Amino acid sequence: GGQLLHLVDLNGAVDGQPRNFSDIEKILTRVSVPVQVGGGIRTIETVRLYFSRGVHRVVLGTSALNNPGFLAQACKEFPHRVIVGIDARDGKVAVHGWTHVSGTSVTDLVQQLGGYPLAGIIYTDIAKDGMLAGPNLAALREMVDSSPVAVIASGGITCLDDLRAIRSLGSRMTGAIVGKALYDGKLDLPEAIQAVAS
Repeated sequence: GGQLLHLVDLNGAVDGQPRNFSDIEKILTRVSVPVQVGGGIRTIETVRLYFSRGVHRVVLGTSALNNPGFLAQACKEFPHRVIVGIDARDGKVAVHGWTHVSGTSVTDLVQQLGGYPLAGIIYTDIAKDGMLAGPNLAALREMVDSSPVAVIASGGITCLDDLRAIRSLGSRMTGAIVGKALYDGKLDLPEAIQAVAS
């Protein structure tokens, strides 16, 4: 099976606070792999709450961009257990549950993150996410080349060749988040794991 389960509270991402906490708690009790959670995590109290319930890593998005003090505090209390989720369209960072594209470039944000003890960065090209049109490999390569920490790819992954192409981007590319392709049966999880294992 998979080595990590990635959960996103989509309602929380839009509302700015957790909306599906009880469902996430149920999932935590039923899986045997580490779980990382994102969506609506914008206070240190929420970070502490998730870790107290057994979450392995938290993903901060809008909050990392808007409140560097919060990011610093989360990383200080939980070093190497915080991931920054960078959602982007055309090289610019998208915030507030993808409803707003900021003026901040992805590469500028990545450089700002260099001093934090992060577990990594999740890079999502929101123009590709859920479209089953393949990942934005050029943007992922740029991310890997500029990132001081591990990168996890997200968005557009449709087939085994997409996973192989992502894996070929180098040792800083440490994972891929696959959603719609699994749900729609376009990718088989055991085959996907095997494709990137070698």
